Amino acid sequence: MRMCELREKEVINAIDCQRLGFVCDIEFNLECGRIEKLIVPGPCKLFGIIGREYEYIIDFRCIVQIGPDVILVEIDPEKALHKCC
Repeated sequence: MRMCELREKEVINAIDCQRLGFVCDIEFNLECGRIEKLIVPGPCKLFGIIGREYEYIIDFRCIVQIGPDVILVEIDPEKALHKCC
């Protein structure tokens, strides 16, 4: 699967059925050549005008299933939400 194919899939938390968004970036382990984390933009600030303050960083082990349209994950959204740089 290519990165552009991952970016077209919506990430949904299987625990509470919350839509988290679409994959914007991934984190690789270069030594193993393996995907370590998915990065999904967090909620918008001020109606989406200013941008985003947080992003979801989802460990690859939290992925339950990758389907044709969605990626199902099992995470605690508050623990996966990190402040952007």
